[in-house]
Amino acid sequence: MFTGIVEELGTLVVREDGADSAVLRIRARKALQDVALGDSIAVNGVCLTVTGVEPAPDGSGVWSTDVMAETLRRSSLGTTGSGDRVNLERAVTPQTRLGGHIVQGHVDGVGTVVSRTPGDDWEVVRIAVPTELARYVVEKGSITVDGVSLTVSALADHPEPWFEVSLIPTTLRETTLGDRAPGDRVNLEVDVIAKYVERLLGARR
Repeated sequence: MFTGIVEELGTLVVREDGADSAVLRIRARKALQDVALGDSIAVNGVCLTVTGVEPAPDGSGVWSTDVMAETLRRSSLGTTGSGDRVNLERAVTPQTRLGGHIVQGHVDGVGTVVSRTPGDDWEVVRIAVPTELARYVVEKGSITVDGVSLTVSALADHPEPWFEVSLIPTTLRETTLGDRAPGDRVNLEVDVIAKYVERLLGARR
């Protein structure tokens, strides 16, 4: 489990594509503190397993992970290439502050950045959301975009569903959302509690 509070911007240094999978090698520093093989790290909101670590003398290192075809197809990792920056967050521990919201690292779908509107100390980003996910998005509710826990500031369902989030300078500076341009694809994870409620109510009916 994660909280959607990005700890570090890492860099994808090597991508090795196979027939139905890929191996990603990602340079990081903070995300590798106390890391062990088998640990989970969220990469742009996708929960991945650490399969190898190559430490560097300066305290940084490169860690490896295997990504299956299903994950590549259902997330923006399918088009992430060498040199791209990625949001990193280690899995929470019982002592971790829940600074964002409950995030599983299971991408529900891929949205598209529609527009960016600068403000005095923030920027409003509008994102088109797949129709099948729109019912889980509520104003003032939580959503994860590329692994970043954000609050929905506005939304609409017609003619095509979209939502907006307001990004503060820290988020713009310390996550990949500062670089996302209109047309870019972003990973979306909706609030898991909404999905459970829908399932339970459906069963009762």
